[in-house]
Amino acid sequence: MKKLIVSLMVGVLLAGSTLTVSAMNENRGGFMGFVAGCCFGMRAGAAYNDGKEIHWREWICLIIPIVPLVWNGVDGANGMTTADYVNKYGSTFF
Repeated sequence: MKKLIVSLMVGVLLAGSTLTVSAMNENRGGFMGFVAGCCFGMRAGAAYNDGKEIHWREWICLIIPIVPLVWNGVDGANGMTTADYVNKYGSTFF
């Protein structure tokens, strides 16, 4: 079973690296657009293709999921908006 999963993951990575995906922004899309959409959701994938970067807190969710997710929940409960994140982290991310 482990060999099947590893083979499937390698196949997906190889297919993702050879696929050419047309994006609105010519510098975006492709494998990183796939990773952004697959791992972080359609909103992050669309934002990445629009020219935004993936925030470090989203990358940490892949490694240690509980801490940044609780942190995101606390920020949501405190009423953080996209404009607040733009002021805090810059327009590159939000």
